[in-house]
Amino acid sequence: MTSRTILISGASRGIGRAIAERLLADGHRLSLGVRNPAALRGTALDHPNVLLQPYNAEDPAAAEAWVAASVNQFGAIDTLIHSAGVFSRVPLLFESGQEREIQQLWDVNVMGPWWLTRAAWPQLAAHGSGRIVVLVSMSGKRSKGRLAGYTASKFALMGLCQTMRNEGWEQGIRVTAICPSWVNTDMAAAVNAMPKEAMSQPGDIASLTAQLLELPNSCVPFELAVSCNLET
Repeated sequence: MTSRTILISGASRGIGRAIAERLLADGHRLSLGVRNPAALRGTALDHPNVLLQPYNAEDPAAAEAWVAASVNQFGAIDTLIHSAGVFSRVPLLFESGQEREIQQLWDVNVMGPWWLTRAAWPQLAAHGSGRIVVLVSMSGKRSKGRLAGYTASKFALMGLCQTMRNEGWEQGIRVTAICPSWVNTDMAAAVNAMPKEAMSQPGDIASLTAQLLELPNSCVPFELAVSCNLET
């Protein structure tokens, strides 16, 4: 397997953390954009092959700075994994005062990946086999549970993934949208409808991601729907 240089957002915890630990173990070089790099000091991710970079998905300038720091550290970038995201239960008929919560969903879940992809695009295109993996959600494929704000942001993110795929195809950029349902992370801590052991586990999503990076450009799926329960 060829070693890659990979930017991963949202690697402080949950799925992003599991992906980062798996890919580091597989021998890849990692650049992790996190709100608080100091929180990862002394962990398995405090490693010579890992750059810990301050990053706020709501700040477009942070995306440019992160890409520049990564290129300075490693010389090039060939893979981008978007795992940062926020969850909200804002309903369709939201209350006055929840507008900021809706705006944050848009800023983090949609514009964050958009800004970061835009900043990294020249590097990905120059590689000839660039990869983008996006943690979307089953909420980007169907609407359930009265999650209007979250669902709208994830539908928009899925549309952005399709555009990335279309525009990067001739430059060898391959895009995969991973769409899990419930995953046993902090985000699902309040879910009581399903036992935590019955949910998809972060390490399993990390294994899928690692396998994606081993595939040739001719065999990269655009969408992986990963549901721990029956979807009808």
